Amino acid sequence: MTSGANDKRRLTILGSTGSIGTNTLDVVRQLGGRDRFEIAALTGNGNIDLLAEQAKSFGAELAVTADEGQYEILKAALAGTGIEIAAGRNGLIEAAERNAGWVMAAIVGTAGLAPTLAAARRGADIALANKECLVSAGDLFISAVAEGGGKLLPVDSEHNAIYQVLEEHQRHAVERIILTASGGPFRTSTLAEMRDVTAATARAHPNWSMGLKISIDSASMFNKALEMIEAKHLFRMRPDQIEVIVHPQSIIHSMVGYSDGSVLAQLGCPDMRTAIGYALSHPARPQLDVQRLDFAKLSRLDFEAPDEERFPALRLARLAMERGGAQGAILNGAKEVALEAFIGGHVGFLQMAEITEAVMDALSHMPAATTMDDVFLADEEARRIARQRVEQTAAAA
Repeated sequence: MTSGANDKRRLTILGSTGSIGTNTLDVVRQLGGRDRFEIAALTGNGNIDLLAEQAKSFGAELAVTADEGQYEILKAALAGTGIEIAAGRNGLIEAAERNAGWVMAAIVGTAGLAPTLAAARRGADIALANKECLVSAGDLFISAVAEGGGKLLPVDSEHNAIYQVLEEHQRHAVERIILTASGGPFRTSTLAEMRDVTAATARAHPNWSMGLKISIDSASMFNKALEMIEAKHLFRMRPDQIEVIVHPQSIIHSMVGYSDGSVLAQLGCPDMRTAIGYALSHPARPQLDVQRLDFAKLSRLDFEAPDEERFPALRLARLAMERGGAQGAILNGAKEVALEAFIGGHVGFLQMAEITEAVMDALSHMPAATTMDDVFLADEEARRIARQRVEQTAAAA
């Protein structure tokens, strides 16, 4: 692990102004703040006030806005502080390549691919919260981590849970991994009711506090679909070894089933800081100020099979894994376009999956992505066809 002159750990947070980034900085603060850590770089997008406040509070060496149009505003906000400023794609790469032994990869979407790969290739330990690295470029990203020699530490609560209970020396005895899903706000809704869902109602997650897009992905279970594909790459599992179970309380975060019939589970109150703290302190466990489970008050833990008719995203994930090739990148790119269209009121809640599946079928011939150019080509093609489908859907409404 790379350290500073005073043996402080050096960290970079890609996506510091989002929910994962702000929680990461809270964990850093709890674990000693500037007395124990040096912040090499922080990056954000449009929330310049927050990015500047974070950079000053934690003494960051470099602050980057992904939006080049915000460069002068960020520069003015940090004038006189001595903090370096950068912007755009090159700025994100500069942040990722800065000397830091641990990098939180929390930039949402394909914008996070290039900087996270850059950090992996130079050997940083990657705390991974960006889904696209594995969904769109799984083989490429896993190879980059291996070549760089750093650790890959999953931060999604489900994958972090599996990471904690998957015994590496017993990998041969692993039969299945079981991802839990809360079921979201429409777990008990009928198909007819789901057709009338709006972005405002879809963002209301029952257990977790998340951003708009992630909340809607949770409501449609597209987030779980992406997590299935991630799990395949992270834990080297076959598609048939990956299960999803609906667990409304979100207390069991995921499980691993072994050949002797044992099932190991990781439990905790819904709080991303637990997973972040584990990734930051691994292999040690930190002392965190988070809510503790009170088993006497739990009363019950419920489980039910997911309904793939109401939540077809799960079926699309299996289809993408079985087809292979560039289907992960295609699913993700099409889904993002459909999601934006839903937020904009141009398509319905259930039509997001319909559009995504149509694009996957149209591009089922695309080969596996072996370079970043291949990944971006698959993503661009998926988005192009998805936009056409959105226009057709909106016109027919």
